[in-house]
Amino acid sequence: MELEIKYQGKRVNSEKIEFIKRLITDHPNASRRFLSKKLCEAWNWRQANGHLKDMVCRGLLLQLERSGYIKLPPIKFRPNNPLANRSKPTKIDIDKTPIYDYDQIEIKQVRRTPHEKLYNGLIDGYHYLGYVYPIGEYLKYIFFTKGRPIGCICFSSAVRHIKCRDQFIGWSKSQREANLHLIAYNTRFLILPWVKIDCLASQLLSKIVKVLGNDWERYFNHPLYFVETFVDTERFRGTCYKAGNWIYLGKTTGRGKNDQTFRVNRSIKAVWGYPLSKNFREVLQDG
Repeated sequence: MELEIKYQGKRVNSEKIEFIKRLITDHPNASRRFLSKKLCEAWNWRQANGHLKDMVCRGLLLQLERSGYIKLPPIKFRPNNPLANRSKPTKIDIDKTPIYDYDQIEIKQVRRTPHEKLYNGLIDGYHYLGYVYPIGEYLKYIFFTKGRPIGCICFSSAVRHIKCRDQFIGWSKSQREANLHLIAYNTRFLILPWVKIDCLASQLLSKIVKVLGNDWERYFNHPLYFVETFVDTERFRGTCYKAGNWIYLGKTTGRGKNDQTFRVNRSIKAVWGYPLSKNFREVLQDG
């Protein structure tokens, strides 16, 4: 039976493993980083923005070594791990005077701007899940009125597999693997607790979907066609998403992506989605 290993959507068979072995043999003094980049170039393994999938490739090489298929060169040095050294967001000292109305709402994308620390602190201090560093591509926003923040929202790379979402889109596994980067996941949404404006959440959701696509393409060099979110059904009903014209897609299984027990081990989430283009299915089913 032909050997085939799957890693992050990449299929690796015996022929590809032999190619990796030759690459290692041809560069006996090379670092793992060098080999990873060479392999990405040989396979044209790239992100949607054109950058090499270097870190994903390094993970593949490590898995192949642990499984006994290849022998990597010794680690030359261990770089500092910025993820392990990230400090907790700074507690924000902010005016908590109640806000009952607004004049105009200003939307600011704050990733890599002076306002990013404000976003991180607000989410960590007032969102029930706290602040977690986003995965993959992401953008952070703060909503302001009269110079004061009233809410925050974040979008990041989409979840790899959600049954109800995948059925709604109607794409195959190969189409999903090719086009998943064209979907974004709303990971955090917060209305600050001292803001007392009726129906504000649905208004902010309606506003953000009008600017997100252009911001995303400008930042990551590819468009978005769909956004999704999870709503914890033990805490919320998802009323603001429904009022913002998001579509209820179904529920998660409550098992998590790496579950092997087939038993519910976490809260079940309602899945909501919002098409950013009328032809979203046509695009996402391409390939």
